[in-house]
Amino acid sequence: MKKHLLYRYTVLIVSLFCSAIVFNLFLYPTHLVTGGLNGVVIVINYFWNISPSILLFVCSAFLLILSFFFLKKEQTVASLLATFLYPFFVEITSSLPQYLTIDTTDFILMSILVGILLGITNGFMYKVGFSNGGLNILSQIFHRYFHLSLGKSTLVLNSIVVVLGGLSFGFSMVLYSLVVIFISSMIMDRIILGVSRNKAFYILTTKEEKVRKYIIETLHHSVTIFKVKGAFLEKKQDMLLAVIPSREYFQVTEGIKMIDPQAFFVACDAYEVKGGR
Repeated sequence: MKKHLLYRYTVLIVSLFCSAIVFNLFLYPTHLVTGGLNGVVIVINYFWNISPSILLFVCSAFLLILSFFFLKKEQTVASLLATFLYPFFVEITSSLPQYLTIDTTDFILMSILVGILLGITNGFMYKVGFSNGGLNILSQIFHRYFHLSLGKSTLVLNSIVVVLGGLSFGFSMVLYSLVVIFISSMIMDRIILGVSRNKAFYILTTKEEKVRKYIIETLHHSVTIFKVKGAFLEKKQDMLLAVIPSREYFQVTEGIKMIDPQAFFVACDAYEVKGGR
């Protein structure tokens, strides 16, 4: 248990440190406003030239106070470490651009690179049950008191920040920011969920026995059968469930079509398969 806790906090600290490096090397010099507290700080700094680390700490502390009063204790504690560590890491890595010369003039390349890096750092952070606090706290407050979904409230808040960035640095920066957001979300999903090595097939067919034998005897995979009832015709029938390695996806789909061209089946990613025989 202690080892697991140590691992989680180690991942959090390393992720926050790497995020600070990304901020100082790429986001801050290029004015890429990709939403979140980083984007707010970049916009404010552009107009008032206040130290980013100080802005980050003040804004994070204010949001942490809101979390203390409006959210549960566990949610506040989860954001506590990031509130202090992230601004500190941004401060101690602020001089990196003086020693590492990086050509940031190619915004397409920068957008792709930043999207990948942010997706990796945030993905590992969320995977171990932490977040970087920031505007996520506002999303949680809106979710709790106004019943807005976390996804929608986060999208709205980040959209507002991105638009502010566009008004400050030009519309083209909005397009680059959207590239970053898209790539980082894709990478984050892969980090959190992993790469799907299996597909789960849900099959409805009038030739159930033949399909079942094909999967078991030809492909050598097990099948689960359970009763279902259609909502429209209220007809009861058996549904087959089979978990198949992704590399055999084509064999399964073509085999089902050959046996029963009218079969209805749904294939979806199965990210984790454990147990059974």
